[in-house]
Amino acid sequence: MNRTHPADALAIRREELGSPAAQRLMEALNAELRARYPEPGATHFRLDAEEVAANKGAFLIGYLHGEPVACGAIRCIDEGVAEIKRMYVIPSVRGRGFSRSILAALEENARKIAVRRLVLETGPRQLEALALYRRAGFVPIPRFGEYSISELSLCMRKDLQPST
Repeated sequence: MNRTHPADALAIRREELGSPAAQRLMEALNAELRARYPEPGATHFRLDAEEVAANKGAFLIGYLHGEPVACGAIRCIDEGVAEIKRMYVIPSVRGRGFSRSILAALEENARKIAVRRLVLETGPRQLEALALYRRAGFVPIPRFGEYSISELSLCMRKDLQPST
């Protein structure tokens, strides 16, 4: 497994959901999720551009040497509550801490728009994601919203501390 070198810093920036880089990363994520969860109704891909607009959410892409390698989004779903969506790191650069970097950037973006709680949905076959979220302070919660009837959905939450 490759480890991060100083030259391998991930540059994270906000992007439009319809950008070519965003579309390429989400297509790769969707393909991976379909392979892990082939059951009908087991995947939840919906994310609309207006949900990640300024003051409502964010879609972030991580670039390594100018190439898009990671992404993640937040969308507000209630007063002070945002959902993490579309977390993904391409397989060839996994294990370098890029998912932690994207998650930290999403948390900071959430604080900027007065989000006090983050929630998310993942699945039991995504052991790496579950470990990431647990290490980051997320705890299990009952399934919510569109995931409430999905037997393959695991939901989590994290209460955010205000920025200092």
